[in-house]
Amino acid sequence: MSLRDEAEHVLRSWNAYETDRGGSPIIDFDCNPGGPDPEPAPDRLTVYRQLAELRASATGQLATRLDADLAYLGALLGEHPPLSDYVRATQGCDAAGWPEEYVAERADQARAALADLGITWGPHANTELRQAEGLLDVSEAPDAIRQAAEELEPLVREATGSTAPYTLTVETADVDAYWAYWLDGAGHNVRLRLNLPNIEFTQTGARQFALHEVLGHGLQSASLTAQAAAEDVPWVRLLSIHAPHQVMLEGLAQAWPLFLLPEDKVLITRVRLSHYTQLVLAQVHRAINDGQPAVECADYLRAAVPWLTDKTIAGYLADRGTSPEHRSYMWAYPAGFDWFAALSEVDAKVSREVLHAAYRAPLTPTDLASLWPEGPTVGGPGGPVRLRKPPVP
Repeated sequence: MSLRDEAEHVLRSWNAYETDRGGSPIIDFDCNPGGPDPEPAPDRLTVYRQLAELRASATGQLATRLDADLAYLGALLGEHPPLSDYVRATQGCDAAGWPEEYVAERADQARAALADLGITWGPHANTELRQAEGLLDVSEAPDAIRQAAEELEPLVREATGSTAPYTLTVETADVDAYWAYWLDGAGHNVRLRLNLPNIEFTQTGARQFALHEVLGHGLQSASLTAQAAAEDVPWVRLLSIHAPHQVMLEGLAQAWPLFLLPEDKVLITRVRLSHYTQLVLAQVHRAINDGQPAVECADYLRAAVPWLTDKTIAGYLADRGTSPEHRSYMWAYPAGFDWFAALSEVDAKVSREVLHAAYRAPLTPTDLASLWPEGPTVGGPGGPVRLRKPPVP
């Protein structure tokens, strides 16, 4: 058994341990399914020692992945390293953040897009944008997503060169959690879950969901499965949200409309607004981990994104400050989104190479930088951790 296969065996046993006790899974997509179900690990400490033993002999991509697993497992065991160290070990990039001036530029971009639709920035902006997107009943969501995915699939395949098949299952859930939709699966089988309490479904949302979850995460994971079946790949064939490929997965999934549907004004407005919001959340992510009071973080977030509720804000702060899973994973959203948004604005030759590569291997931030050396720094170029309330527009 190769060192990679040994690592996968340990990760599967760790995953079984966590899921058997009702915890979050370690494996979000299995790109090499079909083997026997593993025996659950006896405890986390045993898993840590097994992974550490493998790490002593690992190099290259395997070493990077095991470093992420060990950092995340260490956090589950009670460690609470500085945010910069933890994000670097798990997500593969720095948590440097972005200058206030840059966040303001992206805010102006989002504000202008809203104004072009006749929507005024303020506490009702998100509601008005939802109306412009075309409200749908939640019961219509599965069929709307499937139809949008069928219409957009040729565009994604042309952009990535992927020919991998996939089978989609759509399920509904009722969970008190931040997420509105979530995708996981194994091989060519993709499952999309819709968290009904968090969904206000729209026609535009169907296209966004289809690109993000089905043709982003779903087709991408199925494409990685096909690549792993075609050759003996060096990377661990188990995708996990605490690992360095997550920046690429979430970044591209969020940014797909910028590459494929730039003329869809309503959808692009939603993307611009989401991009700005992620940059603001990144500021709060850093601030709450820097010891700034939660109420100050909440006040800043409410001023910067005035349509957020206190309940939503409280969840954001707790996730980013106390949850080992989200303290790592939530950084993938702004880090990846900002990098791919910038990629969408450059020569198509550059973006085409990255998009093709992204559907053949789980790229890390280091891989992204090597593909586009002139691109922005993944995770931001740096900026002070301070929460100045933005001026009222």
